[in-house]
Amino acid sequence: MKSALVTGANKGIGFETAKQLAELGYFVYIGSRDKAKGLEAIEKIKALGYANIDCIELDVTDINSIKSARQVLEVKTQHLDILINNAGIRGEVPQPASKVSIERLRLVFETNFFGAVQTTQEFMDLLKKADQPRIVNVTSDLASLTNHSDPTWKFYPFKSAAYSPSKTALNAYTVMLAFELKDTNFKVNCVNPGHTATDFNNYKGEKPVEQGASVIVKYATLDKDGATGKFFSEEGETAW
Repeated sequence: MKSALVTGANKGIGFETAKQLAELGYFVYIGSRDKAKGLEAIEKIKALGYANIDCIELDVTDINSIKSARQVLEVKTQHLDILINNAGIRGEVPQPASKVSIERLRLVFETNFFGAVQTTQEFMDLLKKADQPRIVNVTSDLASLTNHSDPTWKFYPFKSAAYSPSKTALNAYTVMLAFELKDTNFKVNCVNPGHTATDFNNYKGEKPVEQGASVIVKYATLDKDGATGKFFSEEGETAW
């Protein structure tokens, strides 16, 4: 059975992504910083009739936690087919560029960028053991510098000097990693689920969580002819 690890998956888009992958027949590991919340999440999915689900305690900001999670997963499975770096935080808002504190910048980058990088690196050996490994870095509309430079873009006024740059950096890392792995069976992409209604935005998003998660699942399950090193949204490829 193919396997998948979704970080930050005890709620929101991460939870729905895990559920949809379980529905497709993957054995899904819910990465959760809080083990109790992770256990609650898998019970909800099991209640739907899916036994192919488990949780792993995983704090992407703590390298020791990541290493421990990798050791746990190595006991449970011989390979990892999909890694979805979903864990992320917005940080307190507003985040004006001239005033945002270095502490807030570091806090947001620690989860959204450094957390994804060190998680990816730690699980790379398990991914390499899969036939067609896939990595999805969950990003945002607000990561696009092209869109941020377009006054006609609907989200043009939404400038967050910590959150947006953290996702732009994640996009850049995705390109670098995809290039490094271009001659392998890896597919590495950044995927924007869109403005989805979750507690991340106080449920003010335009899309239901099922719709947002389906985009992530689509690019996490690309076949051998799928793209790599791209920035995707529901509408297709997004401008950097």
